[in-house]
Amino acid sequence: MNTISANLNIMIKASDKASKALIRDFGEIEKLQVSVKGPNDFVSNADLKAEKIIIDELKKARPNYSIISEEDGSETNDDKDNIWIIDPIDGTTNFLHGIPHFAISIALKSKGEIIAGIIYDPIKNELFYAEKNNGAFFNNQRVRVSKRKNLNDCLFVTGGKEKKEIDLLTRKTGCAALDIAYVASGRYDGYFQDNLNLWDIAAGIVMVKEAGGIINDIDLSQNHKIKIKASSSAINEKMLKKLENF
Repeated sequence: MNTISANLNIMIKASDKASKALIRDFGEIEKLQVSVKGPNDFVSNADLKAEKIIIDELKKARPNYSIISEEDGSETNDDKDNIWIIDPIDGTTNFLHGIPHFAISIALKSKGEIIAGIIYDPIKNELFYAEKNNGAFFNNQRVRVSKRKNLNDCLFVTGGKEKKEIDLLTRKTGCAALDIAYVASGRYDGYFQDNLNLWDIAAGIVMVKEAGGIINDIDLSQNHKIKIKASSSAINEKMLKKLENF
């Protein structure tokens, strides 16, 4: 196993503790109380419970760090340079429909840069993590972006309600965090999506970079309406050309 920092270890432990509650709730979906936040945007007791577990664990270890989280919003503490970015369930709609494709995502932003991130799929027990200058990993094994060079051989992933016709072989999975983690691990060759929140992709940003991939410039001071294009370095220019009007 590679050496990981204390902060990354804290994130992994927090996600592991929250995942136990999520797995229990996933097995009893019909009993969950669900409230509507907006069209196709739901929050469940499972979301709120998992988020509380994660925040409590992170605060226990780093009480001064600030926080940005999907359900609870922002919390500015004494340390404004170090910020936890939390999505307790990315892929909530999948979760609520009994589709086993969702993830916990936690990232650490330090002085305006994402320096560490974890994405944990509790149903498949798949952990993706990365730290700046220390590589990207999947279940303790080093991963790299794909090496495919021909777009016709590539598989891309997107999300949302994009209606533009794009001449690329694409999938939609309903979980942005796993989409970008899969690019970092070479399962997908590229990922593009509009109108995202920072917590959807924060952890994946450092993963793709540490796996040798490329991500378009993103304003990390913004928490909403983020557009992302990520891919392996081998096909990045070709992908961007295909997405010129995206």
